[in-house]
Amino acid sequence: MAAGVAGGALRLQLWCRGQVQGVGFRPLVHRLATARGLVGLIENVAGAVRLDLQGPREALAALLRELPQALPPAARLEPLQPSWLPPLDPAPAGLRIAAADPQPLGPGLFAPALAPDLAPCPACLAELRDPANRRHRYPFISCAACGPRYSIATAEPYARAHTTLATFPLCSACRAEFDNPNDRRFHAETIGCPACGPQLRLWRNPGLEESPALSPPAGQDSALQQAAALLAVGGVLALQGVGGFQLLVDATDAAAVARLRRRKRRPHKPFALLVAEADQLQPWAELNAAALRLLQDPAAPIVLLRRRPAAAGLEGVAPGSPWLGAMLPASPLHRLLAEALGRPLVATSGNLSGEPLCIDPEQAQRQLAGIADAFLVHNRPIARPLDDSLLQLIDGRPVLLRRARGYAPAALDLPRPLPQAPPLLAFGGDLKAAPALAAAGRIWLAPYGGDLAGAQQQRWLEQGLLALLERQRSPTGPPALLVADAHPGYASRALAERLADRLALPLRLMQHHQAHGAAVAAEHGLQGPLLVWAADGLGYGPGAGHQLWGCELLWLERAERPALQAQRLAGLRPWPLPGGERAQREPRRAALGLLLEADLLEHPGAAACRAAFTAEELPVLTAAVRAGLQAPRSSALGRLFDAAASLLDRLQCASYEGQGGLLLEGLARRLPPEGSRPDGPQLGAGDAAAAHATLLPLVPGDGLPLGWLDWQPLLLALLEGCRQGFAPERLAAWWHARLVEALVAVALQAARERGCRQVALSGGCFQNALLLEGCIRGLRAAGLAVYWPQQLPCNDGGLALGQLWAGLAELPITTASGNPAPCVWPPLG
Repeated sequence: MAAGVAGGALRLQLWCRGQVQGVGFRPLVHRLATARGLVGLIENVAGAVRLDLQGPREALAALLRELPQALPPAARLEPLQPSWLPPLDPAPAGLRIAAADPQPLGPGLFAPALAPDLAPCPACLAELRDPANRRHRYPFISCAACGPRYSIATAEPYARAHTTLATFPLCSACRAEFDNPNDRRFHAETIGCPACGPQLRLWRNPGLEESPALSPPAGQDSALQQAAALLAVGGVLALQGVGGFQLLVDATDAAAVARLRRRKRRPHKPFALLVAEADQLQPWAELNAAALRLLQDPAAPIVLLRRRPAAAGLEGVAPGSPWLGAMLPASPLHRLLAEALGRPLVATSGNLSGEPLCIDPEQAQRQLAGIADAFLVHNRPIARPLDDSLLQLIDGRPVLLRRARGYAPAALDLPRPLPQAPPLLAFGGDLKAAPALAAAGRIWLAPYGGDLAGAQQQRWLEQGLLALLERQRSPTGPPALLVADAHPGYASRALAERLADRLALPLRLMQHHQAHGAAVAAEHGLQGPLLVWAADGLGYGPGAGHQLWGCELLWLERAERPALQAQRLAGLRPWPLPGGERAQREPRRAALGLLLEADLLEHPGAAACRAAFTAEELPVLTAAVRAGLQAPRSSALGRLFDAAASLLDRLQCASYEGQGGLLLEGLARRLPPEGSRPDGPQLGAGDAAAAHATLLPLVPGDGLPLGWLDWQPLLLALLEGCRQGFAPERLAAWWHARLVEALVAVALQAARERGCRQVALSGGCFQNALLLEGCIRGLRAAGLAVYWPQQLPCNDGGLALGQLWAGLAELPITTASGNPAPCVWPPLG
C-alpha cells in the first residue's frame, strides 16, 4: 500500500464537527477510505472526529465530495475545511480507527459531539424477534445506528472505554463483529450479547403491604416475565430505563393507576402511556399520519395525542386533559415488557413528586420503597438522568414541550450560523431548568432538568455548570459572558452570580418575557423588528414596583447600538393575587383577587369561588387585599386561566403547574363541532359596554402606548354565564375564543401602527394548543407572519436561548482583519 501511495500522493486532515460520535460516522469514513485505497487515522477526539488520511489526490477529493452525502441517518456534519499537507514517508501501514484520551464529562450538561440515545432500529428489532439469532430477546441489543449514547457517556470522546459499558469486555463473537469492516456492528461501541453484556435482575420489595406475590426469578428472561406478570395483576413496577427509573402500571387497570397516584403523591397530573405498537392507541386517541411519524421517530418521544371523546377505560391516566401522552418503546427492554403485557402501560418518572429522577438501583430501592412492588434493574449504570422528551403537533408541525432523551445533547438546528463570537452561557429560569451554551458557532441546550425548587436539583445544576466552566483543555475556551433571569429570587440567578464572582466573569441580567420573545427570534432567524405576545404564569417585571408580568405585547428591535431593545406596548390589566406565591397554587385566590378588584365578589355567578373559602378565610384575605398586604399585582394570563377554572368550579387548589389552563382546554374541546364560534352569556341591556367585540377592550395604562387589556367585561360576562346556568364546556370554549380575539386584535393594531408584519407567540400559556392555534389562524388571516417555538419549549425551558441571543448581540466579534466589529444577529449575507 505504501508504494502505491507514493506517486502523486497527498495527505488530508479534516476536523469533522457536528453530531459525529456514536452515529456510525467512523465506520462510514473507514468504508469510503478503504474503497479508495486510502490509509491513515480516523479518530474520535473531544468535540470532533479527526481524519488524517493519505493517498492519491483524486481519491481524497472523491472522499471529500461523497462524505457529506453519505452520512448515517443520525449524523450531522458541519461544513468541512480541509487542510492539505505533504504525505508522510513512510506512509501509514493501514487504516486505523481510534479514540483520543478521555476528558471526563461529569454531569455532562453539554457534550457537543455526542449523539442522543436512540430507540432500537428495524434491524435490531428483527434480530430481537428471531429465535435463531443469538441476541433473540436480549434486552440490551444495539448497533452502530441505535442504542444508548449520551445516557451512558462518562467522558469525551465517544468510545466504549469512555462509557458505563467499559466493564463489559466483548466475547469472541461480539469482538469478531466489532472488528469486521463488513459487519453492521463494525466499531459499534455499545454492542454486547447474553454472554458478555448487561443482565437483568428483579428485586422484590417486601416492605409494601398488599403487594402481588412473585415467585423467585431464575435468569434474565424469567426476570422480565415475572415483571410482566406483576403488571398484569395490578402491581407497580420500577423499571431502570434509558435515562433513569420509570414507574409502570397497567394503564387499563383503574385500581392500579389509582394506587400509583396515591403512592407517588401525584393525584391529578397526567401520566404518559407506553405501547408496543401504535395501533394499540386507536381505541383511546386520534392518530394521524403526522403523529404516527413522531411516535416512530428514533428519539421515541412522548407525543400528545387528541383524546377520543367517547373513549373509556383510561380515565385515571390523564384526568380532565384533552390529550393522552403516548410513546413507543425507547429501548429493547421497554419493547419486550410492553409486548409481554399486551396492553398500554402507564410510564411515569421514577421519583417522588418534586424530587430528582432516580438513576441508580440502590438509590431507587431506597427512594421508591413506598411506591414500587418490585424493581426490574440491570447492571449497566446510567451516567446522567434524562427524562422523556415531550412533543405536540401544532399547525401540523412538531413542537417540543420538553427537550431531553432522544434530542439532547444535539445542537439546535438554527436557520443561519451564529457569529464566531466567544462562548456564552445562559442559565435559563427556575422552572424547567435548561441552561444553554453558545460556542464555535453553535448552540446547545442542556436537557430538561426539572424545577430548581429543591436543593438536589440546584446542586445538580451547579455541579454541571461548574464542571463546564472549569473544564481543562476545552476546545472553545472559557465563556466571555454569563446571562441569567433578572428575577432577584431565582435560584438560577443566585447561581449565576456565585459563578460569575468565583470565576471573574461578566454577568448580564435579562427580563423574563424579553427572553421568551428573543428565543423565538433566535430559533427562526428573525432580524426584527418583531412583535411578541409573551404569556405565562409570571415573570419579574422591570421598573418601579416590579409587578409580576405574564401577558405582555412587546416590541423587539435593534437600536443603533447592537444591544437588544424592547418596549412593552400593552399588557393584561394587573390585579392583586392574595397570598402572593400561594395564588400560583390556588386558583381560588386568583379568582378572589379579580372579584375584589372588580367589586364583583357578591355576584351570584361567583358562588363557586366564595364557597372555596371558609368563613374565616374570606374576610381575612379580603382585608389583606384591600390593605395591599401580601397581594402583589400581576398581569399573568396563566393566573387569569386559573381564575376562570375556579369560577367554573373545576379547580380551587392545583396539584401541578398549569392544571387550571389544561382543565379549561379540556372542557372547551368537548364542545362540538370543532372550530364553531361558541355562544356566550346573554348580557342585559345595561351591559352594552361588556358586549364589546373582543370583551377585552384596551384602556389607558401607565406608560403603555396601547394600554391595558381590560379583563373586567370578560369576567362579568363569565359570571353572568355561570348565573344563567350555561354548560361549563360552552363557557370554557367561549372564554378561549374571546381571549384569542383579543390577543389577535391588539397585535393587529400594533402591527398597523408600527408597520410590522412579524408576530411571535411564546410563554407557557401557549402550551394550550387551543389558544396557540387560534392565535395563529387569526394572525395569518390578518396577513401577518406568525412564529412560535418549535425546537425548544415555549415555556421556561426555552428561556436560555433568548438569553443567549441578547448576550450575543452585545459581544464584539473579530473580523478577518483582527479588528472587533459589532455582532449582528443573525449574520448578514
